[in-house]
Amino acid sequence: MAMLVFLATIFSVALVSGCSQDKDMPVDCSDLYKSGQTVSGIYSIYPAGDIPVWVYCEMISSGKAEDNGAWTVIQRRMDGTVNFYRPWNQYKRGFGNVEGEYWLGLENMYQLTRKNKYMLRVDLEDFQGNKVFALYSSFSVDCETDGYQLHVSGFTDGGAGDSLSGHNGFKFTTFDKDQDVPEGNCAKQYLGAFWYGNCHITNPNGVYLWGEDPTLYAIGNVWSSWKGYSVGMKSISMKIKHVS
Repeated sequence: MAMLVFLATIFSVALVSGCSQDKDMPVDCSDLYKSGQTVSGIYSIYPAGDIPVWVYCEMISSGKAEDNGAWTVIQRRMDGTVNFYRPWNQYKRGFGNVEGEYWLGLENMYQLTRKNKYMLRVDLEDFQGNKVFALYSSFSVDCETDGYQLHVSGFTDGGAGDSLSGHNGFKFTTFDKDQDVPEGNCAKQYLGAFWYGNCHITNPNGVYLWGEDPTLYAIGNVWSSWKGYSVGMKSISMKIKHVS
């Protein structure tokens, strides 16, 4: 198990899109689910080529349409143990601990979504135990030369409101790679990294605030359409699922 935890913190990625791929290798958690792996946990997937990427799979089957199947978790905050204020190269490749807080990596997201259609679910929980979600019927990320531009649409409200559609069409920005709209750097201003526009409506990779702090406006891991800009989430996770 110790070796698994160690490996799960290292995100390998195939950077050459022309790599061959064994048809039996699971591309995402949906492939694993179809093969009979129906228990949530850490698995290896192969978004591109034959290099494994460790990921957390949520194998959900509640009977609700939005829950059916398996979700590949691409981002998760849950306890503030991982620093998300990181440079471009780490956001490109991924970082963190797959058993807890992590970012799957922009290149992995691109490789996952470049050929197939995916939907996105964002699950949120506040420090009072309230849980909501936002669902998007379409999610994809462009390649690095296009700034890993975000494409997201088809919002369905699960109580969270829509804080992500306003980021559609924007490139990814970190403190050392500014691709947002304003003259300044949104990542530096709001201590995170995201598909910033001018600048954000949600900041899931911002500072883990441990709840509400009006003196720290908009720098936290906030989802403004639900709790405003001064309340950090206890947990926030972004997960995608292959749409047939």
